[in-house]
Amino acid sequence: MTEDIKSHPLLVIGLDAGDPVFIEAWVNEGHLPAIASVMKNGSWGRTCGPELVTEHGVWISLLSGISRGQHGYYYFRQLKPGTYELEAVTGLDVNAPPFWTHLKDGSKKALIIDAADTRLTPGLKGIQVANWASHHNWDPYHFVTASEPPEIMDEIRRKFGPRLQTIENHKSTFEEDVRIYRRLLDNVRKKGEMCRFLIKKDRFDLSVMLFAEAHAANHQFWKYHPRNNDSGEENELTHAIRNIYRAIDEEISLIIEQYKNANVCIVSSIGMEDDFPNAGLGEAFCRKLGYQAAPQANGVYFRPIDIARKLLPDSVRVALSRRLSRERREQLVADGFRSGTDWKKTTAFSLPVSYTSFIRVNLRGREPEGIVENGREYDTLTNSIIAELKQIIDPVTNEPAALNVYKTTDLFNCGPHESLPDILVEWRPGKFMERVVHPKGELTQQKPEFFRRSDHSSHGFFALSGPSVGAAGNIGEIELIDIAPTFMSLMGERAPGVMKGRALKLG
Repeated sequence: MTEDIKSHPLLVIGLDAGDPVFIEAWVNEGHLPAIASVMKNGSWGRTCGPELVTEHGVWISLLSGISRGQHGYYYFRQLKPGTYELEAVTGLDVNAPPFWTHLKDGSKKALIIDAADTRLTPGLKGIQVANWASHHNWDPYHFVTASEPPEIMDEIRRKFGPRLQTIENHKSTFEEDVRIYRRLLDNVRKKGEMCRFLIKKDRFDLSVMLFAEAHAANHQFWKYHPRNNDSGEENELTHAIRNIYRAIDEEISLIIEQYKNANVCIVSSIGMEDDFPNAGLGEAFCRKLGYQAAPQANGVYFRPIDIARKLLPDSVRVALSRRLSRERREQLVADGFRSGTDWKKTTAFSLPVSYTSFIRVNLRGREPEGIVENGREYDTLTNSIIAELKQIIDPVTNEPAALNVYKTTDLFNCGPHESLPDILVEWRPGKFMERVVHPKGELTQQKPEFFRRSDHSSHGFFALSGPSVGAAGNIGEIELIDIAPTFMSLMGERAPGVMKGRALKLG
């Protein structure tokens, strides 16, 4: 740090799923001048670490400084500890308060706008807005639009309208995509105007505001990006992702102008990559190699849903499920998972997911009918599973089907975790693998109902400049859990013990 930091406000602007490859390329091409200025005058790099092994929970660890190994959140559908029940989980269910909660007993004022996966903090001086224009605010059961003080939300609605939604539709037509694109551009403009409206209300020591439109644009227009567009013909959406990033950059510039002598951070959660939902291979692997036992063949099925599972082909069941509500589909997934395994004969099982496969050991004392002992038996089994996973080959490319296989105890330096899966499998991106081969047999998967050609990479973006930061340029990889302690340091505050990272040295 280059000078006394107490008099300098901290401005943090987040790009939800702001891809570092896109950002760096478009900065070099002159499309993102505001972000380029922060990079040129300060320090920047890509975020890394075990927290980025899966998308869900990244913002939680970034903003709280609390490791995934501590908070245990990894997916929107998780195994309820101590059961074989699946339950819906969001960041709001996690005990990992963001770094600004440690300011509530002090004199500093904060402006918090749409911080991902966080609740309003009682007693925090300043203004807070939740879920007016966040990535998940389409979900009214979990993400309620609110503000502190409450009257702020009334002002926002009167001046800027109701909450801005960034719904994605992976089955949309080109015409629908054009409408979504124009709507997202309008949302970016409104979000910037709303942020500047609140900035003028007071002098804030800390300002945090997130733009969710980058996340929606990445997924919605991925197929039109020049490197993914097989036709090679340009249209209105060829540069849609870049143009959304440009619109956000323009708003960033206008926001930065509202602050004097501020330390400014531009940060994203995760990046993007060309990927397909291959996680069905995880269950195929566990079934084929005998880790996950099927129920007895002579089992009796009385319910219509059980009869349908026995008689209808997977393709028909997938088609029928599209007609059901999200809540009903989740109920069916949970019911099928619970009843589709003989737990007393299962040593390890795959959780129902889309991209990264999650495999969990049926551990005695942790699972209701666990049969694997902790210690040597657990270690032997997990090591064996990992070795077997690495033998799976994509016969089309003759390459390993699993790009990376991680063991939770190694990632987070812990014992078998109460909530987290024991093994995470990152399948090779770039294609949907209907069939792969293992020395012990062929593994197949059906094309799932949720089929999208994009998912998230394991790096985000980080840039920081200002009077308290030296112009070090590219500083390489930055551990995600070091970011919150860095914010605390920039505000002249001591990082609490729950934060396991260290403040970056940016002098």
